[in-house]
Amino acid sequence: MTRLLSMLMILAGLALPATAQEAAPEAAPEAEAQTAEGAEAEGEEEEGEEEESAEAGAEGVLQASGKYDFGFSGIMARDNRALLAPLTLSAGQPVASGEYTLKSGGYYTIHINADGTQELALSGGDFFRAVWINEVVINDIEIRPMGVHSIEFDDAGSARISFIAIVPGRYTLSIPGSTGETQQAVFNIQ
Repeated sequence: MTRLLSMLMILAGLALPATAQEAAPEAAPEAEAQTAEGAEAEGEEEEGEEEESAEAGAEGVLQASGKYDFGFSGIMARDNRALLAPLTLSAGQPVASGEYTLKSGGYYTIHINADGTQELALSGGDFFRAVWINEVVINDIEIRPMGVHSIEFDDAGSARISFIAIVPGRYTLSIPGSTGETQQAVFNIQ
């Protein structure tokens, strides 16, 4: 008898979520009506926003509105992309012509050109942790890394890095072992 009673309680417990799901659609029209009435009651919003929220409430779809409207593609949209001035790796030459100012959430592409006069690298773990790297392209080979610490050029060549700036701060990409200010590129992410 105890087993039978235990089995019935377990079955009742398993059936409870199913009945709760069946009851939810009946309660939904009341909630939708309240959402639409609440949107109409607020006279401070623009008419376009009232219509959108009433339609969203009627369809049961909630839309989050952010600070920026990047469109269908989000932050990867073409409108959010910028090409930065290239970095140069050459013996005795400055790496960058000046400091870069980036906006958090911006999609950027930068070219790194090495002339092969010396084996040089750019290192900057802090910078690479502050950005999300979409791809590194070397000789038309696309690499989608999980993380990067440095890029080294043994010979002449070029690389293209596409990334999204994430964490605000001041970061540098520098030639390892060098101490001069011209031997680094400074990125200010706002």
